[in-house]
Amino acid sequence: MTALNASELVARAHQVRAQLLSPGAPFELEMVEHQGQQVPAYKKAPTDLPALINAGRAHGEREFMVYGTDRWTFDRFFAAVDAMAGRLQQEHGLQPGERVAIALRNRPEWAVAFAAVALVGAIPAPLNSFGLGEELSASLHDLQPRWLVCDQDRMERLAGRTLPANCTTTVVDGPGGAVDWSALIAPGGPALVPPQLTATDPALVLFTSGASSQAKGVLSNQRAVCQALYNIDFIGAIAGMTSPQAVQKLMASGLLPTTLTVVPLFHVSGLHAQLLTSLRHGRRLVLMHRWDPALALQLIQQEKITQFNGAPSMVQQLLNQAAFHDPQVSGSLMGLGFGGAGLSQRLIADTLAARPESLSGIGFGLTETNGVGAGASGTLFALRPECAGLVSPLMELRIADVFGEPLPLGEDGEIWLRGVTVMDSYWHQPEASAKAMQGGWFRTGDVGRMDADGFLRVVDRIKDVINRNGEKIAAAEVESCLLQHDAVQEAVVFAQADEETGEAVVAVVHLHPGSELNGEALRTHVGAHLAAYKVPKIVHISAHALPRNPAGKLLKNALKKEYAGR
Repeated sequence: MTALNASELVARAHQVRAQLLSPGAPFELEMVEHQGQQVPAYKKAPTDLPALINAGRAHGEREFMVYGTDRWTFDRFFAAVDAMAGRLQQEHGLQPGERVAIALRNRPEWAVAFAAVALVGAIPAPLNSFGLGEELSASLHDLQPRWLVCDQDRMERLAGRTLPANCTTTVVDGPGGAVDWSALIAPGGPALVPPQLTATDPALVLFTSGASSQAKGVLSNQRAVCQALYNIDFIGAIAGMTSPQAVQKLMASGLLPTTLTVVPLFHVSGLHAQLLTSLRHGRRLVLMHRWDPALALQLIQQEKITQFNGAPSMVQQLLNQAAFHDPQVSGSLMGLGFGGAGLSQRLIADTLAARPESLSGIGFGLTETNGVGAGASGTLFALRPECAGLVSPLMELRIADVFGEPLPLGEDGEIWLRGVTVMDSYWHQPEASAKAMQGGWFRTGDVGRMDADGFLRVVDRIKDVINRNGEKIAAAEVESCLLQHDAVQEAVVFAQADEETGEAVVAVVHLHPGSELNGEALRTHVGAHLAAYKVPKIVHISAHALPRNPAGKLLKNALKKEYAGR
């Protein structure tokens, strides 16, 4: 792309943006109060989750979800949702504001439970289903839910552990719960009385690892979630108006827009960008509960998948499959999408070579901002693939120095975000909330820079979080687990670039004098206490004490350099 073409495209994008946001336009803005600040919001967006969910009823007998051989139409989905919502409210007394934990891998029952709870006005609280028993238990006791909807696997992990008081359980795929799943969704139940909700009522709790050893619940209100969903429409509108050829190709194909969903639904990207967006707009979801690039290709071919969004490492693994480049296998695929924490040059080159004119896209957002930050798709992605896209009109962005002061264009600093989609708070963690928020600004812990055209580039992370195949792992949590072993005196955990998973978990430990232990034994120890994806790929045993600065702080960067490539 020539410089002239690039400048013309940037100008066109900003022109389209202004048109879409103008008075009377679909994405007209208004000012609302949030976190004590006046911030912009889409005037025509739904105001609460029930309104957003109910929009999906218009799609009737159109196919909605595919899971193995199980196929769900929108009508079937809403029949189950309505039955469950009515019974939860009328027979079991579930009230607005009460929490319902959902601990399931990707499957249709996950979506049913989420929608039913939201229609009651209660707060769906998806848990990280990869967690082991003690991790799930910690989140449950933090949450104090009225109900837990889970599968047999999660119930078995919780065996022997005391659930929070007054927490009713339902198991979707077998016995073991106090209330039977099939009875909850059976036809003929009482009708739901729609709750009276306001824009600032609580809507959702999502858990994020953050940089601490304990998962934090992120509490968002009704308006924040709905605005985030409407923002996805805004990104799509800009993509459509700046990438007309790609849109025309999709329309000419006659294919129903279909997304292969392997990103966990308990992630903000899986929930917002895939499940809830597809529900509103009548798109089709093909669900996978475990990543397998070969199986993904089979599903792309069989189900005529048009869109795949995943962690950058997943997309790279897909592109590495020889069959991917066979039009008979992946010819239906019109777009690839991934998070915006910086893509490798190889992934950028492979993506653009495989899909040179597509609706591939990138985005940057966090659980704490309901996924809103920056985004680009289609030709705008191809223009600046190393960037995370244009900043959302909902979001005020500051590149800040260590004192919180704004930095000039082009300089690297911490990304601060302020806007209507930012969380209300961390659940029952006022100190963590106060540390993360300042004058309505959320401190992301990510380092980035803005260019003169309005594109954000994310260059690094301040927070010590490892991104393995899209799963965020707090290094402190793994370090804490290693230090629980009697033989371990010191432990440091960090990320190391990994072609297969994006980032690998690597540990360096120093043992107590006289202790004899190998790395594999310590991997087994971590695996007995934490989810499998948190287990270090490599554990190095250091014969010497780990380096520290004069203040006694471990020199993690020095260790990363020392053990690079080992």
